[in-house]
Amino acid sequence: MPPTLALSEIPSNEDRKLSASPIELRLFRYEDAHAFRGLNEAWIERYFGLEDADNEVLGDPVRHIIEPGGQIIIAILDGRAVACCALKPMEAGVYEVAKMAVAEDLRGRGIGRMVLVRTIEEARAMGATKLYLETNSRLADAIHLYESLGFQHLPPKHSVYERANVFMELVLF
Repeated sequence: MPPTLALSEIPSNEDRKLSASPIELRLFRYEDAHAFRGLNEAWIERYFGLEDADNEVLGDPVRHIIEPGGQIIIAILDGRAVACCALKPMEAGVYEVAKMAVAEDLRGRGIGRMVLVRTIEEARAMGATKLYLETNSRLADAIHLYESLGFQHLPPKHSVYERANVFMELVLF
């Protein structure tokens, strides 16, 4: 069984990296739609190329994530959205962790970990029992982050994303 995660369990070296940082983690606001799209387009274009499913969700995150009962966590630094992660409803109690992005100039500072931990906390608050995600084996740092927070690998399956070749879940208690 995957371990449960408490905020106090984040490795101390990650905490120290950003302990003095003025990063604000907050829930999505309508004015964040442009930043959400930009952050995600940057990494997707860099590694893969946008797919139809990306354009659909990024083009209207309110309709595809928020209105069906999901949520988006946004990280703000000096008034700039620098990272994000979505919880997209799949079925009762199950959410897809999707569209996680960190601004390229700020990677390696623990911001992705902070956002993902906050996303997991929000999922619990929303009554989630399981989180699911799809990624690509080229994104080794992201996979390592997911593993370090208790996500377990699943067998391959069909995805709406051509690039998806790694599938994971985290069972929440």
